[in-house]
Amino acid sequence: MSNLQRVMMKSRLPPMCPNPKFPKPTDRGFRRQTDYNPIMWSEYFAESRDVATKHGVFRVYLTDQPRSPGPLLVMLHGGGFSALSWAHFSMEISKIIHCQCLAIDIRGHGDTTTEHEDDLSAETLAQDIADVLHSMYEESAPPVILIGHSMGGAICVHLANMEVISSLIGIVVIDVVEGTALEALASMQSFLRSRPSTFKSIQHAVEWSVRSGQIRNIESARVSMPGQIVNIETGKLSTNELPLTEDSLEPRTKFANPNAIAEDGEIQPPVETDGPVPAEIPIPPANLKKYTWRIDLSKSEKYWEGWFQGLSQKFLDVKVPKLLLLAGIDNLDRALTVGQMQGKFQLQVLARCGHAVHEDRPHEVAEVIGTYLLRNKFAEASGEGQFLKHMPAC
Repeated sequence: MSNLQRVMMKSRLPPMCPNPKFPKPTDRGFRRQTDYNPIMWSEYFAESRDVATKHGVFRVYLTDQPRSPGPLLVMLHGGGFSALSWAHFSMEISKIIHCQCLAIDIRGHGDTTTEHEDDLSAETLAQDIADVLHSMYEESAPPVILIGHSMGGAICVHLANMEVISSLIGIVVIDVVEGTALEALASMQSFLRSRPSTFKSIQHAVEWSVRSGQIRNIESARVSMPGQIVNIETGKLSTNELPLTEDSLEPRTKFANPNAIAEDGEIQPPVETDGPVPAEIPIPPANLKKYTWRIDLSKSEKYWEGWFQGLSQKFLDVKVPKLLLLAGIDNLDRALTVGQMQGKFQLQVLARCGHAVHEDRPHEVAEVIGTYLLRNKFAEASGEGQFLKHMPAC
């Protein structure tokens, strides 16, 4: 084939897809680096409160009261996450539905402080949420929709079965199924050990969460990740350091391995010399271990089975209308498959997202839950923006 023929054929081909490994050149050089600086919770929630119960003080975040009467969406995060994992979703659902969002830091997580923080049994966690709602509303609670992700979804099911919330009208469980969850417990400790134990900055933690795939939406990661780590020196949640000062803003860290953070063994120690250290000898950054995880999930192993054992039947036994939102249809176990065929709950599957479905695709999750609320006449559309209604489907 002649060069002329090759040129003519190439001109008829569609443009090549950009290679994500190589940034696209611009007039000013390469593209701007991704912004991993944390975002304040106040960009998404109207207020935060510390709610006192007989067992501790629970941090909660609330959106504005709806202009028209609407339900209260009580949102429970997964293990290791925090209430701020609901930030982006809360903003999206509030745009399309008349409702108020209440996100709670579960015992042992976020800015919540309790006695016996290591007691993470399903019964204790469920009673905690009941106590928080009673402290906030006593007997005048508005209609309540429980929404939970992963461990939080299991707690929602346990709480609904306790029948202690008289105003409960609905329950939404996100990406947790008994069979799949119990099978995954065998490899949970290995997964936890694979995570970095410390971070040198909040930005470092945000970048790790995105590059590792824990959260696939960078905006969600920037607001939620600070709720998962504490400053080793002060012992306080990193959200208490926001907004960052100009001096705290750091250039983006580049990882040799996108799934790992540099540990002590990868840092070259300073070389001993009689005179000044030569400029070409790398000096390790000071205080590399500045932040660590708020909760050591590995120590809660004795409670894991209790979160999920019998969960499918308990979910089916809940008397209010139910929605199960999954990241993959293959996650259904036998009990739920039969229940779904019998029409005992609404099932919706969102593909192309990770385990943190509500963080990866907050707008679409808001549309799914908004459709569920409208379909059951639990709420009204706000009229501020049109949204795609999702009918029950897999």
